[in-house]
Amino acid sequence: MSTGELLRRAIRRHRGRMVAGVLVLSLHQATEAAVPVAIGIFVDRAVATGHVQPLLWCVLMMVVLFAVLSNAWKTGARQVVWAIEYETHLLRLEIAQRVLDPRGHRTGLRSGELLSIATSDAEKAALVMRSVSMGAAACTALIVSSVSLLLVDVPLGLGVLIGVPLLVLGIQALSPLLTRRTSSQQEAVAQTTALATDLVSGLRTLRGIGAQHNAAARYRRSSEATLRATLRAASTNGLQDGVTTALSGLLLAAVAGVSGWFALNGRITIGELITVVGLAQFVAEPVGTLGYASQVLAMSRASAERLASVLSAPPLTTTGTATAIDSAQPLLTVKGVSHGSLSSLTLVLQPGESVGVLCYDPRDADALLAVIAGRAPEHTGTVLVGGTALEQLDVDVIRRTVLLERHETDLFEGTLRSNLLVDAGLERVMTAAGAADLIEELDRPLADRGQSLSGGQRQRLGLARALLAEPPLLVLHDPSTAVDAVTEELLAEGLAEERMGRTTLVLTSSPALLGKMDRVVVIGDGSVVAEGIHAELAASDLAYREAVLR
Repeated sequence: MSTGELLRRAIRRHRGRMVAGVLVLSLHQATEAAVPVAIGIFVDRAVATGHVQPLLWCVLMMVVLFAVLSNAWKTGARQVVWAIEYETHLLRLEIAQRVLDPRGHRTGLRSGELLSIATSDAEKAALVMRSVSMGAAACTALIVSSVSLLLVDVPLGLGVLIGVPLLVLGIQALSPLLTRRTSSQQEAVAQTTALATDLVSGLRTLRGIGAQHNAAARYRRSSEATLRATLRAASTNGLQDGVTTALSGLLLAAVAGVSGWFALNGRITIGELITVVGLAQFVAEPVGTLGYASQVLAMSRASAERLASVLSAPPLTTTGTATAIDSAQPLLTVKGVSHGSLSSLTLVLQPGESVGVLCYDPRDADALLAVIAGRAPEHTGTVLVGGTALEQLDVDVIRRTVLLERHETDLFEGTLRSNLLVDAGLERVMTAAGAADLIEELDRPLADRGQSLSGGQRQRLGLARALLAEPPLLVLHDPSTAVDAVTEELLAEGLAEERMGRTTLVLTSSPALLGKMDRVVVIGDGSVVAEGIHAELAASDLAYREAVLR
């Protein structure tokens, strides 16, 4: 999806309210342009003649004009604002859906940048409807003003008709510069937001290693760069405002001077002079509105470009349409896979089997998890789930079949209970995950990302949530790194009991967990170097013993 397509789609899917808003706002501008005309008629027909009846008609005309003015503005603005707010909501939903797509995305953006796009950029992109509605209403005002001037005096009308387009073109000349600087500013804001998100989430670690001062200095540099980008965008904005005001004033002065000369020569009446000067002064408002609409459009285009880059980003992995797997086949087969540090790795999990995997190199574990999760499209070899290639399976089938729980657990603001979603079997899986001490605190409020919990508590809650899902294949990555030895032993026993008869793959170096597995596969230098039962490997393999025994 391109930037233009996204903006056009925004207008198109709210076309009903946009048409209504533009028509009513145009009516508002037309009646506002008619006010100087009405005053000129008032002077010529009532004041100059001294007749009462024209005076009454003119007063009635002014009452009607101002009644239409106020109601048209309220009604039209309400329609456009509704469209803007609803489009902002829809864009945020689309970004959230794209970011949460189980196939992943190739945006290369960090969480903070995506957050900035989903909040600030979505709101600014939707403002294209404000730009369009204001621009259309301003054009209506200019047309009505020009026609009225032509009726008073053709040269005056032609002067406005020629001068206004030249004025608008001059203002538009600054739009590309404003778009570029606005885009740079929004990108800098997103990067600073991403950095802030990363630093806040890792604050405990930074304090632990004494790196908080370096982190603060890095954030300060990023914030200063964002400030410079914001000031550049603001200066261009100010320049465009200044040019618009100056040129509008010059146009007003020229029209007022010429019309005054015509009045002195008797070419136009006093009422027509008032109309011309009033319209010339009024013309400055829609011209200024066009300049503002241009600024809004430039800002909207910059944000839409960032939104389009996320929405059109290709998925990290491709999935097929197959909806069935063969229960007689191994639930997971990794055959001759090379990816990252892995080299022709082969691993087979039979239905109901629990397998522990010890990786001497943590990079091997990360690469294997990426392959199983379908986040390694560039790998060689084959990955089968129930005898069907992973890339041929429908994404919903993959999600129902394979659940991968990493040791970095994502928790959400709310309560412990709301993070676990269901109550059926809750105490059982909490006990199995070694989190029995948290059962009495299920209604305890959580801070964002579970920051009020310890690392071990977050890890055990993540495991309990995975066990509640009861997936056919559960893949765990270091589920006990943040717990003590006693809790680790309880967790290992609970996991073995809870997953009995179901297929489980655990990447870990914990002897308690490895001791509960049906077999253990050892990966070294990217391939399988040993396989067997934990006790046998610990007794016969020195490298294995050094890696797991504590």
